[in-house]
Amino acid sequence: MTEEDAPAATALGLHEEFIEHIEQGAAKIKALALITIVVAALLAIGFLTQLLLPLATGQGVVQVNLADPALEVFELLLLALTVLWLYVGGRDYLFMRRLSKQIAAARTQEQELFKKAGLS
Repeated sequence: MTEEDAPAATALGLHEEFIEHIEQGAAKIKALALITIVVAALLAIGFLTQLLLPLATGQGVVQVNLADPALEVFELLLLALTVLWLYVGGRDYLFMRRLSKQIAAARTQEQELFKKAGLS
Protein backbone atom coordinates (compact mmCIF):
# COMPACT_ATOMS: atom_id res chain seq x y z
CA MET A 1 0.00 0.00 0.00
CA THR A 2 1.36 3.43 -0.93
CA GLU A 3 1.11 6.63 1.10
CA GLU A 4 -1.64 7.84 -1.23
CA ASP A 5 -3.75 4.76 -0.47
CA ALA A 6 -3.59 5.23 3.33
CA PRO A 7 -6.07 8.14 3.55
CA ALA A 8 -8.48 6.33 1.25
CA ALA A 9 -8.29 3.18 3.39
CA THR A 10 -8.80 5.24 6.54
CA ALA A 11 -11.78 7.00 4.98
CA LEU A 12 -13.30 3.66 3.97
CA GLY A 13 -12.79 2.37 7.50
CA LEU A 14 -14.53 5.42 8.93
CA HIS A 15 -17.39 5.00 6.49
CA GLU A 16 -17.77 1.36 7.52
CA GLU A 17 -17.79 2.30 11.21
CA PHE A 18 -20.32 5.04 10.49
CA ILE A 19 -22.61 2.58 8.68
CA GLU A 20 -22.36 0.13 11.59
CA HIS A 21 -23.41 2.86 14.03
CA ILE A 22 -26.37 3.73 11.83
CA GLU A 23 -27.42 0.07 11.62
CA GLN A 24 -27.22 -0.31 15.41
CA GLY A 25 -29.23 2.88 15.84
CA ALA A 26 -31.84 1.69 13.39
CA ALA A 27 -32.28 -1.57 15.33
CA LYS A 28 -32.83 0.31 18.58
CA ILE A 29 -35.27 2.72 16.95
CA LYS A 30 -37.21 -0.23 15.48
CA ALA A 31 -37.46 -1.77 18.97
CA LEU A 32 -38.76 1.53 20.34
CA ALA A 33 -41.29 1.76 17.53
CA LEU A 34 -42.55 -1.78 18.23
CA ILE A 35 -42.93 -1.09 21.94
CA THR A 36 -44.73 2.16 21.17
CA ILE A 37 -47.09 0.36 18.76
CA VAL A 38 -47.92 -2.29 21.38
CA VAL A 39 -48.58 0.29 24.11
CA ALA A 40 -50.63 2.49 21.78
CA ALA A 41 -52.67 -0.54 20.64
CA LEU A 42 -53.39 -1.53 24.25
CA LEU A 43 -54.47 2.02 25.06
CA ALA A 44 -56.66 2.20 21.96
CA ILE A 45 -58.32 -1.13 22.78
CA GLY A 46 -58.91 -0.02 26.36
CA PHE A 47 -60.47 3.27 25.34
CA LEU A 48 -62.54 1.66 22.60
CA THR A 49 -63.99 -0.94 24.98
CA GLN A 50 -64.89 1.82 27.43
CA LEU A 51 -66.72 3.68 24.68
CA LEU A 52 -68.51 0.67 23.18
CA LEU A 53 -69.36 -1.28 26.34
CA PRO A 54 -72.25 1.01 27.41
CA LEU A 55 -73.66 0.93 23.88
CA ALA A 56 -73.40 -2.86 23.60
CA THR A 57 -74.82 -3.68 27.05
CA GLY A 58 -77.22 -0.76 27.50
CA GLN A 59 -75.84 -0.25 31.01
CA GLY A 60 -74.81 3.35 31.61
CA VAL A 61 -73.96 3.27 35.32
CA VAL A 62 -71.91 0.75 37.27
CA GLN A 63 -70.62 0.58 40.81
CA VAL A 64 -66.89 -0.11 41.03
CA ASN A 65 -65.01 -1.43 44.03
CA LEU A 66 -61.74 0.44 43.77
CA ALA A 67 -60.16 -1.86 46.39
CA ASP A 68 -60.84 -4.99 44.30
CA PRO A 69 -57.59 -7.01 44.14
CA ALA A 70 -58.06 -7.85 40.44
CA LEU A 71 -58.46 -4.15 39.62
CA GLU A 72 -55.40 -3.25 41.69
CA VAL A 73 -53.28 -5.92 39.95
CA PHE A 74 -54.44 -4.66 36.55
CA GLU A 75 -53.60 -1.08 37.51
CA LEU A 76 -50.15 -2.18 38.73
CA LEU A 77 -49.56 -3.95 35.39
CA LEU A 78 -50.54 -0.79 33.51
CA LEU A 79 -48.23 1.24 35.76
CA ALA A 80 -45.36 -1.20 35.10
CA LEU A 81 -45.98 -0.98 31.36
CA THR A 82 -46.01 2.82 31.55
CA VAL A 83 -42.75 2.89 33.52
CA LEU A 84 -41.18 0.49 31.02
CA TRP A 85 -42.35 2.71 28.17
CA LEU A 86 -40.82 5.76 29.87
CA TYR A 87 -37.55 3.89 30.44
CA VAL A 88 -37.31 2.78 26.81
CA GLY A 89 -38.14 6.26 25.57
CA GLY A 90 -35.56 7.87 27.85
CA ARG A 91 -32.89 5.31 26.98
CA ASP A 92 -33.48 5.74 23.26
CA TYR A 93 -33.46 9.53 23.60
CA LEU A 94 -30.05 9.37 25.29
CA PHE A 95 -28.86 6.89 22.68
CA MET A 96 -29.88 9.22 19.86
CA ARG A 97 -28.04 12.12 21.55
CA ARG A 98 -24.86 10.01 21.77
CA LEU A 99 -25.31 8.82 18.18
CA SER A 100 -25.71 12.39 16.95
CA LYS A 101 -22.47 13.38 18.70
CA GLN A 102 -20.66 10.37 17.24
CA ILE A 103 -21.94 11.19 13.75
CA ALA A 104 -20.75 14.78 14.10
CA ALA A 105 -17.32 13.58 15.29
CA ALA A 106 -17.09 11.09 12.41
CA ARG A 107 -17.97 13.79 9.89
CA THR A 108 -15.35 16.11 11.39
CA GLN A 109 -12.72 13.38 11.15
CA GLU A 110 -13.79 12.65 7.60
CA GLN A 111 -13.44 16.30 6.61
CA GLU A 112 -9.98 16.41 8.21
CA LEU A 113 -8.93 13.32 6.26
CA PHE A 114 -10.21 14.83 3.04
CA LYS A 115 -8.27 18.03 3.73
CA LYS A 116 -5.10 16.05 4.46
CA ALA A 117 -5.60 14.06 1.26
CA GLY A 118 -6.21 17.28 -0.67
CA LEU A 119 -9.70 16.22 -1.69
CA SER A 120 -11.55 19.03 0.12
